[in-house]
Amino acid sequence: MSADENVEAPASGPEQIVAVPVRHPGRWVAAGVILVLAAMAVHSLVTNPAWRWDVVWRFLFAKRVLDGLWVTIELTVYAMIIGVVLGIVVAVMRLSPNPIVSTVAWAYAWFFRGTPVLVQVFFWSFIGALYPILSVGIPFGPEFVYWDSNTLIPIFTGAVLGFGLNEAAYMSEIVRAGILSVDQGQTEAAEALGMTRLKILRRIVLPQAMRVIIPPTGNETISMLKTTSLASVVAVGDLFTVAQRIYGENYLYIPLLLVASIWYLVLTSLLSVVQYFVERRYSRGTVPSRETGFLGFGRPKAGMA
Repeated sequence: MSADENVEAPASGPEQIVAVPVRHPGRWVAAGVILVLAAMAVHSLVTNPAWRWDVVWRFLFAKRVLDGLWVTIELTVYAMIIGVVLGIVVAVMRLSPNPIVSTVAWAYAWFFRGTPVLVQVFFWSFIGALYPILSVGIPFGPEFVYWDSNTLIPIFTGAVLGFGLNEAAYMSEIVRAGILSVDQGQTEAAEALGMTRLKILRRIVLPQAMRVIIPPTGNETISMLKTTSLASVVAVGDLFTVAQRIYGENYLYIPLLLVASIWYLVLTSLLSVVQYFVERRYSRGTVPSRETGFLGFGRPKAGMA
């Protein structure tokens, strides 16, 4: 046998695996069904004359409608300011080691979450029926300053108080959950450094809790925008009230409800975009495996598989 015959042939490399994508026929069937249903809905909206799109476009930018839209925005902004500020106060009180303070905060949340917001709007809008005169003075003693309740708390202010005080009860639970999500060890370390409770809350706890607080707060704001339509029961003059008044004059119910719905969709869409970017701002430093864009499509984070 020659030397060449003793030389073994070089070992061949591992056989390359050919990956075959998994077929998902169910996805294509579902997509086809959804597209057909969507096309049918669009066709109905375009071809059904009962929608009266000519009336919708005529009233969409009418001055009365735009004035009602502005009142809706004001109600939402004022109510959320009261809700967020008072909600933070109630949440801090709820976490207080003082049992009286924490019990009062719990009772506030229990009462305002347990009664319908519509009842609360009625109550504050017609507070003059219970207390015609509001005054300031010494408790159980003489009174120095007097106000007429209906002058001090008009219908619009009563609606704002009804929405804002109710929202504060929900915001207090959101803020409390955010505060409790921060590791207690950081608070203990700050206390060891001599920081006050207020400074710890402002400098350490709340900035980290915002990641938990922001998403539900955005949802509450969008919900509040739509909840303001309940102000129609006290004739505040918001968007829905104006739509009611107009279709009460011309009996075109569907077109005017569409006008109100279109504006609500526009405002909630704008709020959703703002919420998306605010969430991104406070989510820096976290690395989720998947990020959802404001149009609802998920995409992998950079550097992720």
